Amino acid sequence: MYLCGNGENTNQIKMKLIPFCLLLLLFGLSGVHNLRAGELAKPDRLSVNFLTRADQVFLNGFPVGISQNEAVKRRENFQFAEIGQKKPFFGWVIHADRENCLQSAYQVLVASGPDILGKETGDMWNSGKTECSQSVNVVYNGSPLEQGKVYFWKVKIWDDKGNESPYSEPRQFKMASQLVDYSTARYPLQKQDEFPVEVRILTENVHFIDFGKDGFGRLRLILFAENEGETVLIHLGEALKDGRIDHKPGGTIRYSAYNLRLRKGWHTYTVLITPDKRNTGPQAVLMPVYTGDVAPFRYCELENYQGKITREQAVRETVFYPFDEAESEFSSSDSVLNKVWELCKYSMKATSFTGIYVDGDRERIPYEADALINQLGHYGVAQEYSIGRFSHEYLINRPTWPTEWIMQSVLMAWNDFLYTGNSESLQVFYNDLKAKTLMALADSDGLISTTTGKVTPEVLESIHLRDNMRDIVDWPQKGILGLGKNEEGETDGFVFCDVNTVVNAYHYRALVLMAEIARVTGNTTDREVFNLQAEKVKSAFQEKLLDKKRGIFIDGVGTDHASLHSNMFALAFGLVPGKYRTKVTEFIKSRGMACSVYGSQFLMDALYQAEEAEYALQLLSSTAERSWYNMIRAGSTISMEAWDNKYKPNQDWNHAWGAAPANLIPRKLMGIEPLEPGFSKIRVKPQPAGLRNARIKVPTIRGTVDLSFENIPGSSFYMKLGIPVNTSAEVWLPCRSKKLKVLLNGKQVPFRVEGNFAVIDGIRSGEKIFEVIL
Repeated sequence: MYLCGNGENTNQIKMKLIPFCLLLLLFGLSGVHNLRAGELAKPDRLSVNFLTRADQVFLNGFPVGISQNEAVKRRENFQFAEIGQKKPFFGWVIHADRENCLQSAYQVLVASGPDILGKETGDMWNSGKTECSQSVNVVYNGSPLEQGKVYFWKVKIWDDKGNESPYSEPRQFKMASQLVDYSTARYPLQKQDEFPVEVRILTENVHFIDFGKDGFGRLRLILFAENEGETVLIHLGEALKDGRIDHKPGGTIRYSAYNLRLRKGWHTYTVLITPDKRNTGPQAVLMPVYTGDVAPFRYCELENYQGKITREQAVRETVFYPFDEAESEFSSSDSVLNKVWELCKYSMKATSFTGIYVDGDRERIPYEADALINQLGHYGVAQEYSIGRFSHEYLINRPTWPTEWIMQSVLMAWNDFLYTGNSESLQVFYNDLKAKTLMALADSDGLISTTTGKVTPEVLESIHLRDNMRDIVDWPQKGILGLGKNEEGETDGFVFCDVNTVVNAYHYRALVLMAEIARVTGNTTDREVFNLQAEKVKSAFQEKLLDKKRGIFIDGVGTDHASLHSNMFALAFGLVPGKYRTKVTEFIKSRGMACSVYGSQFLMDALYQAEEAEYALQLLSSTAERSWYNMIRAGSTISMEAWDNKYKPNQDWNHAWGAAPANLIPRKLMGIEPLEPGFSKIRVKPQPAGLRNARIKVPTIRGTVDLSFENIPGSSFYMKLGIPVNTSAEVWLPCRSKKLKVLLNGKQVPFRVEGNFAVIDGIRSGEKIFEVIL
């Protein structure tokens, strides 16, 4: 530990004031919501069971400006976000004019009608002034709520100085027709009319339409015909070839054609999408009736249309889970990185079209590996937790066959708790999660295997698997899905053994997290069991799977082959002994991006865990063939299932598991992660490497974290940080020397050194400016 001294001479004071004044000009310091001194704003971003727009009414998928209370009295095809839980939980975001502000009390009113709420009383629940700092997951504690009824609520708060806020704006929520003790609320799917960015004539009778980005929807056209029965041939596609829609794009890249028979005069036509047998099968998530079936397309061509087409005549009715584009932002001095961010952020919106995380358009089936990356990515770009929780819970009862992915349910459960602070799902699914650690497959050393006779019908039933369990490591594997015998797939030549290194890395991680889940849910005895088993697995893992002579991990018991995967998962999940970290890291770096887009999530986690920020940044902003930028160069506007078409012959161009930077940029590059559940405490640990400047806005359940920095490697690092009310932070500032000064809002402060970082703990809410000066 190194503690910075507080003594300073006159020259030091002058030197620190100059950069601080520049920072004031560069970043600006402004009060929140233009409040007067000591004033609290109304709480906003009110949520019910995580839904911040619980009162939004939709008509055939389109948002409408009518309240739920009015809508239930009218005969229309409305859709609502309904609350099926007998005792909902509430949340809100707080704004204050001063730094270091905390909520000290709240008062929630819930009423059966707007008039009652308007009198500042609640006939269903009046919490009174409740001394409590909790501003999320506040559980309803009033009279029983009735099925199908609309209720009204608002909240006010007091801060730690005794200041009282006004009441929030009143909000509504509608109860479902059936109420249960626990239910994850969801929004209806939303539709949005999107107009082309370009319309042009290719030949005398071919009109070309470009919507700018790929999206799931259907086409609506306003067309004119001189005569009854004129026919137009419509092409829809995701890819181009020689300036035209590619009719044979390969894989699962979509192309379709439709004949449209016109009526005489002007008419509006909807092009109905023909259902695909593969993505509308028994396991697929089907589209609701009010949206109809959809297909992904960016381009449209009209053949044989005799009139002129304008932008206003072509509309794509795009379908997605409600998404607020303004909730997150990122920009930096690296233009490639900026484009990668936009690709991956948009992928979160576009691939949400079923209202549950699916594998893309080919099957429209949820898989744990897709859902895990999708979950973290969605957290990074939106204050949205309902689709992630629902997808995770859906998969608990409908797991897929890969051994590792079954254990990913435990990882998703913990992510959900860390980001929301809500433990109800952990309580309800505790026994399922316990089984999904796969402890039942352990040998006497604690290591697990799926090939030694321990996968019994009882084990399969406990994890709800109606299939055979097999190890996967990465996908595709050698020779699978059209890969030739000489193509290695995406496993870096991994040698599958009875005791598999990657599988057991996952097993260790699941045990560690299950011990935490047991602690949170009050299962004290289980917690001790899981902790002891995790230590046993770790010891056996390092003893049997670490080649101490080479200092790296082999693929399993019985082989001396070492792959990227065995080492990156060991590093990402905390299984590398300290004295071997350098060799493991060097080996990982020597392999490049020898993994799939799925595997890249864990490769990048491992690199940032090892503080290999420079190499990690090279991969994030790479323009090589195996890079996120290559997806853009290939012509896709949604993340792809593989780095390039040649690496997965049946790949699609709309796969969220290829969008890892949506979470890697906020979580690792910019370093914003929850340290305590529900973002009550955050870690801010930017790892900029050679990135000169960057700015990000990350939504959280307690409000937005704003971070921007100016980085002069080897000289100085300036950072502005905005921390939400009711949150504290542990701030890690990059440095490579102990001979430095750290300033907070212009004043020198003590810090401790951890590796290449100066660490300051106990930073509370408000806008802060940090300076690291060598």
